[in-house]
Amino acid sequence: MESIKKATFAAISCIHVPCENTEAKQLMLSALSDNPPTHFILLGDLFDAGAVSVHPSEFEHALEDEYESGHKYLSDIMEVLPDSTELIWTHGNHDDNILAKDPRRSPRGLRSLLSWNKHYQFGELFRKWKQIPYSKSKKGMYKLGQVYFYHGFDAGANSDDLETLQMAMMAGGHAHRLFIRGHTHRPTVGVVQCKRSLKIKLPWYYANAGTMGPLNPDYMNRRDSSGWGAAMVIGEAALSEPRRPSTSDWDAHVVQFDG
Repeated sequence: MESIKKATFAAISCIHVPCENTEAKQLMLSALSDNPPTHFILLGDLFDAGAVSVHPSEFEHALEDEYESGHKYLSDIMEVLPDSTELIWTHGNHDDNILAKDPRRSPRGLRSLLSWNKHYQFGELFRKWKQIPYSKSKKGMYKLGQVYFYHGFDAGANSDDLETLQMAMMAGGHAHRLFIRGHTHRPTVGVVQCKRSLKIKLPWYYANAGTMGPLNPDYMNRRDSSGWGAAMVIGEAALSEPRRPSTSDWDAHVVQFDG
């Protein structure tokens, strides 16, 4: 592996500005400053998108307030990273809600004004990030060697495992790949191997970065958020295309920011 070019990465998810977890953010920025990666991946849901939600929101802020908060959050990340760091943003469902062609969320005649990339004040910075559309398909994933990054679509108790198998097949079905997601707000303790049963393991792996957003929002008062947590997935990936992929082509672990 010494002669193979490698990339290092750090991935976070589900910030939901302007409701971000400020304590977790500072711990994350400190960790990035100490060990800056070659690739930083935001796994989606930078924005809460309450202004275009089909559900009532407990927050009183406009969409432009979210753009301003998102701009500040990304600016703070970029400030602690070298200029050479690749910046990737895989859109999440909340981000996509802003862009969605859905009359419940936004009038048709105003949708051309909703793109954060076109915002007169904040768009320039957003455009510096390579943005991946929210799509449950190969085009909705970012690939770094044998590691794939995407936001996530399902949120059930077994969704990490089941969705990894789905995305692995969409990515070609090759064994020993790692899939990193968010969406559920439940970080994994580390990298987990998929299983067909308790005794039969499958050759695909996943990790979940949890949420950098609020851990106890009002809308979860009647639901269980005890598994929610703030975390970042960090690791490295060999950039060559191996003839026989194996788990030695990557390494990763999950850093918890909330104990």
